[in-house]
Amino acid sequence: MAFSAPQLEIGPEQLAEWLHAGDVVLIDVREPYEWEAGRIDGARHIELERLASNAETIPRDRPVVFSCRLGARSALAAQAFRASGWDAWSLRGGLTLWHDQGLPIVPDGGYVADH
Repeated sequence: MAFSAPQLEIGPEQLAEWLHAGDVVLIDVREPYEWEAGRIDGARHIELERLASNAETIPRDRPVVFSCRLGARSALAAQAFRASGWDAWSLRGGLTLWHDQGLPIVPDGGYVADH
């Protein structure tokens, strides 16, 4: 079951629109093996445990969306970054819901790895 934090979340459709418009920074906080299995095109990979040390490399001038497999890890990241002044969001349902809704992941043949 997916994690839910409605005040911090955007849906896959909204993220797809923002990505298409180039109006968002997407950060995938999963483990390296999860990232290699499949990801949203255009995402930047920063493992959750490395976010704090990379915070100043994440732009503040546009929304930042964090993604993970189901939404729990990304919600933690979004909450922390929002508290520190970013316009931060979590992808509702994570990469699992994104993929379940037929939205693309890369590379070809990519899949959502178990955590």
